[in-house]
Amino acid sequence: MQIHELEPGFAIADAVTPSDLDEVARRGFRSVICNRRPGETEDYPDDPTLRARAAELGLQWRCIPVAPGEYGDADIDAFGRELDELPAPILAFCKTGKRAVHLWAHARSQGASCDIPALLAAARAAGHDLEERRPQLEAAAGQR
Repeated sequence: MQIHELEPGFAIADAVTPSDLDEVARRGFRSVICNRRPGETEDYPDDPTLRARAAELGLQWRCIPVAPGEYGDADIDAFGRELDELPAPILAFCKTGKRAVHLWAHARSQGASCDIPALLAAARAAGHDLEERRPQLEAAAGQR
């Protein structure tokens, strides 16, 4: 499990297992957002298993399952609400971290004072190039 901070109080990771949640809790995270879909790969533990382990560790658990590249405004809005409402620090994950970083960037681009270059730089530092999404992010930022 690789964890990359994108902003204070929020980080992304690649695939998380029930035993990884112990490390997540040790690192001080208080909430976890899962962006994986049930059964998307054979090695993915089911949501109830992860949810139960998170509860045992005192972590808030949310699931916003999306397919790679297939998320819309409702998914972005749900992710943004969780960013605003869950106790920080928050860790979001999917198989590679790409869906989590996309949802984060799209949710944040709708904020009152979004810095698109800073979003792109944070994503790049975490190993995800969002340049192809720049037009959508800039358009969302302009809709404030």
